[in-house]
Amino acid sequence: MSPELENLLKIIEQKLDWGSSETWQSRDFETLNQQILDKTGVSLSASTLRRVWGRVEYNHLPSATTLDALARFGGFESWRMFTKAPAQKEVVKTETPEQPTTIAPVVAKKAHLKKYWVAAVSLLVLVITGAIISTLAFKSSERPIDAGNYTFTSKQLTRGLPNSVVFTYDAGASPVDSVFIQQSWDPNTKTLVEKNLHQHTAVYYTPGYYDAKLLIGDKIVQQHRLLIPTDGWLGIIDNMPVPVYLKRDEYIQKDSIYCPIKNIQQKNVALQPKAPIVRFYNVGNFDSVDVKDFNFSADVKNEFNDGSAACQLTGIYLVTDYNPIFIQLGIKGCAGELNLGSMDKMVSGKKADLSGFGVDFSQWATVNCKSSGNNIQYFVNGKLAYQCPLPARQVHIVGVQFAFEGTGAVKNITLTGGGKQVFKAF
Repeated sequence: MSPELENLLKIIEQKLDWGSSETWQSRDFETLNQQILDKTGVSLSASTLRRVWGRVEYNHLPSATTLDALARFGGFESWRMFTKAPAQKEVVKTETPEQPTTIAPVVAKKAHLKKYWVAAVSLLVLVITGAIISTLAFKSSERPIDAGNYTFTSKQLTRGLPNSVVFTYDAGASPVDSVFIQQSWDPNTKTLVEKNLHQHTAVYYTPGYYDAKLLIGDKIVQQHRLLIPTDGWLGIIDNMPVPVYLKRDEYIQKDSIYCPIKNIQQKNVALQPKAPIVRFYNVGNFDSVDVKDFNFSADVKNEFNDGSAACQLTGIYLVTDYNPIFIQLGIKGCAGELNLGSMDKMVSGKKADLSGFGVDFSQWATVNCKSSGNNIQYFVNGKLAYQCPLPARQVHIVGVQFAFEGTGAVKNITLTGGGKQVFKAF
């Protein structure tokens, strides 16, 4: 073990204040793994930590990822910055042998000094050697990871939600233990997996397109798009981490989709002080539609305006194989709180005039969006409210979603592509 690493481990031990690492148990290394993950975002397995601390025989230097994570946990920017810090060599002090109280002969004194000179030179050589080895190991691990050495596929177990997906991967070529599978763009869905195993099962609770990723440390080596469909209509009430699923007869009405307040209350979901978000989905149940030639329309209504839901925020999403088309409505006085998402363009009501999306929700509001030339045009009650350019890339609509602050209703849903009706409901 290099002196720098030994010094860093002592710093971490002092920081933890758990006593000598020689007395640490397996659960201590597991706890340390979690603390390092929480602070640095890097997971060092308990077995890796035991090797680093010399509790398991291991004749290789830790990887750069491991060294960096330990340095960051110890309060430094990186392992390299730690090794450059002048003060780090002084953090762990060695005991100086007590000087003899009697006056020794001159010869003995010279021998004594020679012994310490030899020890000092040996220590200096050890420090320099350790630094060189550590630097070489660090630079070696900086070499690009060949993505061709890794495979990553997935298989869904059912249709509808929740839905389990079995990921099959090969990460045996990873130079580090930090191998992750991330279910989507959200880093909170990242899970540490065993690099020498080959399967990991994850649960998806809401539908849509997801970017599933295989990561080595913080580098993405493989990824693919994954569509989680619904089995017809799906109604949920937002709740983390698992939503509250609605039975179809709780929101499917004769001529509309609507979840009455009493049905929400029966789920023991509080309506105050913050109103829940109720969502209705239909994803992956019709032929995909090219955004360069589409026309979508729906009527929405939101009469819930209690407490914090005074703006009556209502969202309409067209789910695509890229970023969604997102239209947000609210009462006229809340135009500054509204947002519009047009795949690769986001518009905020604080920086643009979205007043055309302000409505009187005591009446049904008709929302229409369609491609027109090189633009997407957005209409509310027959009036053009906004338009955005179409993205350069090819994008297809695969589903719809409606979201209500509190609760709301939707009817007369239609989607056409190429002049042909693709989807119609209520």
